[in-house]
Amino acid sequence: MDGQLLTYLFVGISFALYIGIAIWSRAGSTKEFYVAGGGVGPIANGMATAADWMSAASFISMAGIISFMGYDGSVFLMGWTGGYVLLALLLAPYLRKFGKFTVPDFIGDRYYSNTARSVAVFCALIISFTYVAGQMRGVGVVFSRFLEVEIDTGVYIGMIIVLFYAVLGGMKGITYTQVAQYCVLIFAFMVPAIFISIQMTGNPIPMFGMGDTMASNPEVNLLDRLDGLNAELGFDKYTEGSKSMIDVIAITLALMVGTAGLPHVIVRFFTVKRVKDARKSAGYALLFIAILYVTAPAVAVFSRVNLIETVSETDYKEMPAWFTNWEDLGLIGWTDKNADGKIQYLGDGPAMEGDGNKPAFDGVSKGVNGERVIVNPSNSVNELYVDQDIMVMANPEIADLPNWVIALVAAGCLAAALSTAAGLLLVISSSVSHDLIKKMIKPDISEKGELIAARLAAVGAVVIAGYFGINPPGFVAAVVALAFGLAAASFFPAIVLGIFHKRMNKEGAIAGMVVGMGLMLFYMLKFKFHLFGGGTSEDWWFGVSPEGFGAVAMFFNFLVSLVISRFTPAPPLEVQEIVENIRIPSGAGEATH
Repeated sequence: MDGQLLTYLFVGISFALYIGIAIWSRAGSTKEFYVAGGGVGPIANGMATAADWMSAASFISMAGIISFMGYDGSVFLMGWTGGYVLLALLLAPYLRKFGKFTVPDFIGDRYYSNTARSVAVFCALIISFTYVAGQMRGVGVVFSRFLEVEIDTGVYIGMIIVLFYAVLGGMKGITYTQVAQYCVLIFAFMVPAIFISIQMTGNPIPMFGMGDTMASNPEVNLLDRLDGLNAELGFDKYTEGSKSMIDVIAITLALMVGTAGLPHVIVRFFTVKRVKDARKSAGYALLFIAILYVTAPAVAVFSRVNLIETVSETDYKEMPAWFTNWEDLGLIGWTDKNADGKIQYLGDGPAMEGDGNKPAFDGVSKGVNGERVIVNPSNSVNELYVDQDIMVMANPEIADLPNWVIALVAAGCLAAALSTAAGLLLVISSSVSHDLIKKMIKPDISEKGELIAARLAAVGAVVIAGYFGINPPGFVAAVVALAFGLAAASFFPAIVLGIFHKRMNKEGAIAGMVVGMGLMLFYMLKFKFHLFGGGTSEDWWFGVSPEGFGAVAMFFNFLVSLVISRFTPAPPLEVQEIVENIRIPSGAGEATH
């Protein structure tokens, strides 16, 4: 069957499944809208949590960024998986026992202050919108490539789908939709990885195939081959890192504690009946997440070798269709600098390697060989620009896998992006309707009125998310990493101290969140978006990149919180008793709101 028709079929079936589940499980109360009624089983909740957390950054972008960064890309694997262990063991059971199903609700009640609640709502919105920007970019890219529509049109279609099941079903609809999305995305990630592993090494297990010998040359190890290819082209060795140790530690720590502070993941532990079920679902989620995460490095290696062997020193006119398909989207660019008609892919042009300084395309001009012309090419001899986000999506095409595998990958990409987008939109919706309107502005609002407010807030959030999809700020993984940094800088200290430090009071928590979030936002805007005078990597504070600065801001948050709390009144005795109680390992009832 024709590849395009298969893609429409696979994506259409998956969308019909999501919409059908949303109709079947539509929310009829605020409890169902916010926490799915609190009755989801641990296994189903574990799958939904995995889908919610493994966003477009995990599915589309992580293997891509590892394929370009090599050893340095391990920070994403260590940070994101380590963070989930931290969340499952250190925070989730206690937050579940506290019984408040949003982070602002926990902070508002634990720190007995509407000011603390307001700061937490602001932080939740900033984190969620930063995170959702990456998801909507992923949606637009996938739609534009695989369904052959404009990127903007693809974002609009994605907005409609998410809006339908997020607004109609709330957390109940999202939870069961995410169970289906997990099945789709993990199948779509593993099938091409197994195919390519067999093709390149003869080993059907990708994570073992990555370190195996090549099927075409049994005397050569695949990683040695990749190191050799990188060295020949002037890149750093794939298996050796170039980042400073302090930056590696900072990024890993920021991703870890950021994971533990993400509001759309924390809310997942309130959709189960008991604290014991929260612990179980955390364990299941980690298992489901590990399936993709231990495979991603192998996918990165396979895609990098395939790319180099396919494009380097190849006549442009002989390039297969996949190259021009991605070129037409502006996600691959080539300019024939030496006019020989061949693609020179060399490691002397950092601006060509996807560091955020993307070459621009005028959208019309073609070179003498028919190539898409780069408007602001680097001064290096490197002629090729490759967007990191295409590596997972293009890999099956580069490897010439069957059309049905390519169609499956398209469905998986959309499942990953839409599942997380829905979870984030619900956080935004609940922050507005529950934490602002119900808890602060209009406490006497009826349940029906609160449900209407929640759905209207979700509509507004989808519109803003769509704007970010049409005007993306950068690579999916890079943008998502900033969201983790924001969560680390703002929420993590307030939550940890709220659970384990009875003396922590509202003054300390508010000051810490303001300082942490303020520092992270300033650093991100200065060094990532070049505001406030901008700056280069040589100007980084303590040698830490924007992706890792959340760890530094977190320490300032802890420091300010503890110092301020020492010189201000202690919390009321009833609050201290609550803190003592949530640390007692006993059962708890259903989530309340």
